Amino acid sequence: MAVVELTQDNFEDVVTRNDFVVIDFWAPWCGPCRGFAPVFEATAEKHPDIVFGKVNTDEEQALAIHFGVRSIPTLMVFREQVILYAQPGALPASALENVIEQARALDMDKVREELARRPQAGDA
Repeated sequence: MAVVELTQDNFEDVVTRNDFVVIDFWAPWCGPCRGFAPVFEATAEKHPDIVFGKVNTDEEQALAIHFGVRSIPTLMVFREQVILYAQPGALPASALENVIEQARALDMDKVREELARRPQAGDA
């Protein structure tokens, strides 16, 4: 599957309509981002059941701010609209595959139960 360009206009739709989304926050001037791009694209081809998206942080600054992206590249993994992974840094192909397999193996019902038990911001 081709990598999808994510913008303020389509981000929410892509994340809510797909059970598994892997996102690369990047910028054209970023050397590590350019080095990670072929790894990200090759991995996307291996996993046609997952949506892979890219957010150009120069053009989509509001998205970067919303998700607290302070360093690029930053990789984020969503499953069923839950952020399971959010880390800066370019990954080698084997590490990206490992992140995907760990996310795929999670029982999302248990993840949601755990999230429901955590105190929310503002709780005493």
